[in-house]
Amino acid sequence: MPVQQFSDLVRFARDRSPFYAGLYADLPPHVSRVTDVPVVDQDAFWAANTVNDNRVLTAPLGEAVVFKTGGTTGTPRFSCYTREEWREFVTAFGSGMVDAGLRPGHRVADLFYAGELYASFLFILDSLAHAPVANVRLPIGGAAPVDSTLTTIEDFGADVLAGTPTTLCRIAEHLVCAGRELPGVEFLFFGGEALFEDQRRLLAAAFPRATPRSLGYASVDGGLLGRPVPGTDEDSRTHRPFAPHTLVEILDETTGEPIREPGRPGRVVVTQLYRRLMPVIRYPAGDRAEWTGAEGGAFRILGRAEEGVRVGPVSLYAQDVMNAVAEADVHGLVTGTQLVVRRWEGRDGLVLRLATAPGQDPADLEALAKAVVTGLDAARPLYPDSVGAGFVHPLRVEWAGHRDLVVNPRTGKLVRVLDERPTS
Repeated sequence: MPVQQFSDLVRFARDRSPFYAGLYADLPPHVSRVTDVPVVDQDAFWAANTVNDNRVLTAPLGEAVVFKTGGTTGTPRFSCYTREEWREFVTAFGSGMVDAGLRPGHRVADLFYAGELYASFLFILDSLAHAPVANVRLPIGGAAPVDSTLTTIEDFGADVLAGTPTTLCRIAEHLVCAGRELPGVEFLFFGGEALFEDQRRLLAAAFPRATPRSLGYASVDGGLLGRPVPGTDEDSRTHRPFAPHTLVEILDETTGEPIREPGRPGRVVVTQLYRRLMPVIRYPAGDRAEWTGAEGGAFRILGRAEEGVRVGPVSLYAQDVMNAVAEADVHGLVTGTQLVVRRWEGRDGLVLRLATAPGQDPADLEALAKAVVTGLDAARPLYPDSVGAGFVHPLRVEWAGHRDLVVNPRTGKLVRVLDERPTS
């Protein structure tokens, strides 16, 4: 599928897709700039992009691969690619893996999840098969038992493990608890969720010679988003657009205007120039980011736009909590963090579920818990103010093992925010 000009894509979408025809009804016949068309409203997009009576697709569903999207938040939805679009998708992403460190002859264990229309396992396997360097692919999957996974990794001498950070940490914890390590692993290619400092420490204990690297930034609904930037091991959030396939914008979260200067956060909006069956034009990717240099160059992902929680009158981003934990945990005891919101005695309360290796000194954990609470209260003073006013319960820390953290059963991703409040 050749990459199209933006104006041609818009013309095609408004001619063939009832959804885009309605969205662009008031536009002039010809548009040439990205900012000439409105940003897609996701709720309207998915209300129109249904299994039956679909109003987004530009043709009947006659030749396509269908995947489920929705991830750790939201109701699962469906995303369609023709075989040409899918080939373009995986070929471009496979070329980005070379930037992540993929080398000729690497043996790569694919530990992503498959089945139930989920894309990541097949996507990574196909991307490796279409990468510009020869490699050996080990399609293990994320649901395989840890013991058999490790046997395959060792039998075939895997150089690279590719999976979500949660899956990689589950394997790492198993190794650490058994007093083992795998020094032969060279790279840990992660994707699907962010990798945090507490997870890096756990991975380093199990894979002492491995370098964690983002294998790229993509989603089933949004498509290609960003390829790795070589030399950014200390900040794996940095990516650059998949030119010429993708147009990436960062928009002001209040005004919707494009952000052009570096260091100013905004929401990521993407246009895919290689997709025609299910056009993706100025589609919100669901993440926040900032340019690291000139507009259109490298950008740094700042987390999910919706990955936060409201506890009583207090709004918290998961990243705020992660920062507080990282600053307090000077001895590297925490290996995973989960925010749990509960409601009891008529008030909301936030519980930080922190994972740590077994055998820690209870006094050390108690001191760390106090430091975390103090740091987060200082960073978000509205929370202790709301406690004082009787609006919410005081912040609490709950200790657990990494295997006790809740993950999405379909994707294997850590559920960063759990809302356990009753809904009725």
